[in-house]
Amino acid sequence: MVTSGITVVNKMAKLSSDELALFPLKNIDSVVKLFKIHIEKNHEPNLAILSIILGYIENTLTCSRVAESSDSVPHVTACDKEVHWQENNSTKIPAVEYTFVEALYQRFLSIIKAHVDVASFGNPKYASRELVKRVSDVVWCTLSSSYYKDRAHLQSIYSYMTGAKLDSSGTTLAVVAACQALGYNDVHLALSEDHTWVVCGANQQTSVEVTWHGKGNEDKRGIPVTFNVYDKSWLYVNGRPVICDRYMEVASMISSMNPGISASTDSEEVLILQQALLWLMYDANHIAKYPMAIANLGDLEETAPSLGRPSPISLYQEAIVSNVTHYSNHHVYPYTCLAGYCYRNALYKQALQAWAKAAAVIKHYNYSRDDEEIYKEFLDIANELIPHIMRVVSSGIEAHSILKDPECFALLLQFYDGICLWEEGSATPVLHIGWAKCLVNTMAKFDAEVRSRLKITCGHDDSGDENGTDDEEHCKGRRHSPAHPQQDQNGNTQSGLAVAPHVELNSAKMRGLRHLLLADKLNSQAVSLQLTAQSQVKVRQKRSSAAATSQGPAELENSSNRPKRGRRD
Repeated sequence: MVTSGITVVNKMAKLSSDELALFPLKNIDSVVKLFKIHIEKNHEPNLAILSIILGYIENTLTCSRVAESSDSVPHVTACDKEVHWQENNSTKIPAVEYTFVEALYQRFLSIIKAHVDVASFGNPKYASRELVKRVSDVVWCTLSSSYYKDRAHLQSIYSYMTGAKLDSSGTTLAVVAACQALGYNDVHLALSEDHTWVVCGANQQTSVEVTWHGKGNEDKRGIPVTFNVYDKSWLYVNGRPVICDRYMEVASMISSMNPGISASTDSEEVLILQQALLWLMYDANHIAKYPMAIANLGDLEETAPSLGRPSPISLYQEAIVSNVTHYSNHHVYPYTCLAGYCYRNALYKQALQAWAKAAAVIKHYNYSRDDEEIYKEFLDIANELIPHIMRVVSSGIEAHSILKDPECFALLLQFYDGICLWEEGSATPVLHIGWAKCLVNTMAKFDAEVRSRLKITCGHDDSGDENGTDDEEHCKGRRHSPAHPQQDQNGNTQSGLAVAPHVELNSAKMRGLRHLLLADKLNSQAVSLQLTAQSQVKVRQKRSSAAATSQGPAELENSSNRPKRGRRD
């Protein structure tokens, strides 16, 4: 008996004659033309076929080159700049034959046909959680059991069909593509900044876990992502994920392409293709609600600017606007991407501003063991990048440009205030002595005169600080103390005093530092003790549900390796 699901599979639209005429795909321009025709002609772009094509190109241009000499293949490194790539690019790629793509596509469909009987679920009009779980079970059971799941280049259906290997985000994509093949066009990707799951139903009101995160939680498949799961969770962006339509799912495939041949070498062709395809999706307005795709395009433009296109910094700012507009400013990476660009281009004050804003986002979450990637990102910022800036601006032509600016000191405090608020109410501490040492060393770079020019106010104190009035008066007295003319970074006397920059501290730890911050001489030991105190325990005692599930301190991270931005799992 042929199920209705299989009937739908047999009616799945294949590539049009215009698209077939482009095969074999021999250069980047032909691939871009294929994608352009396909997304313009179809309300339901064929996810499986497009993923197979991208996966074949990526794997051929990266995995097969690992053993080759770096001098024998086109590549780019972090030092390559100011290389202008044209959008209509004739760069050659390994030929993609349609018969090969079709064979892999039919193999994918056959797996779905053989293992999913839609009739057994009552032929629902919209996909149910049970049906989606069944599809995810099929994908899981057909994966190889012996491979390292966090390896690169495993996010495509090509990898699934040729090696039975998928990473976490690739598994979710395969589930969505399989549901599309079964005729369920209501099943879509939900993307956070480090995790993926599925939504379905008439209004995407049903959420379903279909993959793992971190070390693996197979038993979560089929479980809904409820308020109790996503509340204050960065992993689930507090219930504000990117809910994709089909075009955004195509953009997700493109954005997740990995050009890496080795740790230091990227495939030039993959970078060019990814950049050209992201511009295609950008021009069609398909990534306006996808902040990380816009930010990834900014990264590509920094390496190789396209003539007549927006600057990288404009794209990062556009990603931030998208985040604020569509996701209530709950995504962190748009800010860290902008900050990274400013850091690499010696725009240090702008980098501090963006990092402070990133911390202002993370403060709305509670830290958990699932947040390893964003933890490493902030740890690297605090313990590597900011200290490097302080070393650079302490001597040479950059001397004192930041260290004489009280606004930069305010930004530093805002950054740490956000980190401390992230820790408050969490079952696992964030800050340890490594954080404290770097903060003390950085603070010490700002002399007392600069720190005294800062207006510091404190948010409400849950403990009912009896000295709050005295502290405020102390702040007021110190911030008005400078009465002599100030000099700029070049030693020129300013005609008048600027308005004192203001910073409000809201975390318990940073509020407790307010006396020390304005002291003529920093008490390093007192600052370290305050910063590493387990103040989050007090907050957790007020939340019985959190207290009941509290865990011991997590193993402290010492790695300074930054996560790939926009990569999930």
